[in-house]
Amino acid sequence: EVQLVESGGGLVQPGGSLRLSCAASGFTFSNYVMSWVRQAPGKGLEWVAGINGRGTLKTYVNSVRGRFTISRDNAKNTVYLQIASLKPEDTAVYYCAAKEVWARVSETTEYDYWGQGTQVTVSS
Repeated sequence: EVQLVESGGGLVQPGGSLRLSCAASGFTFSNYVMSWVRQAPGKGLEWVAGINGRGTLKTYVNSVRGRFTISRDNAKNTVYLQIASLKPEDTAVYYCAAKEVWARVSETTEYDYWGQGTQVTVSS
């Protein structure tokens, strides 16, 4: 059974930081592209970052470039999202997602597996 389990969300003040984790099981993790996708209240899914299976390629949506860092540890079957300089507009449920091919990485409809999400709230 495939499982993606996110953790690390919470309530953070503007300017703060968080590290989200996503633990994967049930598939060959190192063969999969992993991404983080978020959904703000009342809005649709927004892809924010992706990393290839070996961790050698990373890509980000422009709005988070320089503040978000995606990484993975294939020995632990875990992908991370380090978020710095948090802004209120970063408030969202953050999901990790997996797909096999490094192509159209920002297309959320092409992901095979999804986690249940972790809430990030940025507020003073």
